Amino acid sequence: MHRDRFRIWPGLVLGIALVIGGCGDPDGEVVDAPGLTGGWATGGCGVERTPEHVTVSGVTVPTTPAGLEAVMNRIEQAGRVQFTDSYAGLEVDQELVQATVYRVPSATFDDFIRKTAEDTCILVRDAAHSAVSLAVWHDRVVADLPFWSHEGVPIVSIGARHDGTGVEIGTRDVAKARTALLARYGSRAPLVFVSADPVRPLPAPTSRIAPPPGT
Repeated sequence: MHRDRFRIWPGLVLGIALVIGGCGDPDGEVVDAPGLTGGWATGGCGVERTPEHVTVSGVTVPTTPAGLEAVMNRIEQAGRVQFTDSYAGLEVDQELVQATVYRVPSATFDDFIRKTAEDTCILVRDAAHSAVSLAVWHDRVVADLPFWSHEGVPIVSIGARHDGTGVEIGTRDVAKARTALLARYGSRAPLVFVSADPVRPLPAPTSRIAPPPGT
């Protein structure tokens, strides 16, 4: 699953490294032509598959088959380069050996996915917003973090959801953040508010060796 996110460390609001970049119009989605709505699946989804596993340090865990991984990489790369107005994100279900692509319906992107999938199982689902449009909203909120800090709105994390539903705002006070941010950005802003606690760094380990006298 690909999901861009950053956490805000206490006292470091102005020093955050952005993990999402992009440009575009936050007011709406424009694609070449509508594709199938409601979602669809590639032909490979009609084949029953056995999940692959690997053993790491004595623990057996599922893994993504090389063929599916390669198809996912090609779809993601094309989505981020050729189909930016449509691509929202993707995720993988290793137990079911299938991937899900979220996109604003687009006939040309659907055709690309269909041709690229080969014999793998790719589920295609509708998204309300592309990754690029959510990146605009993400960057807009990040740019306003000093303002929100000054206003006493406790934002502790921001991340664009890979399913295109919106930009997730993690906050200690959901009601206050929702009221404040939607008042500033508009009621139609694609923001999703969730309860979240701030990240707290672990304390430095205590040495069992006594320091030299006089230090």
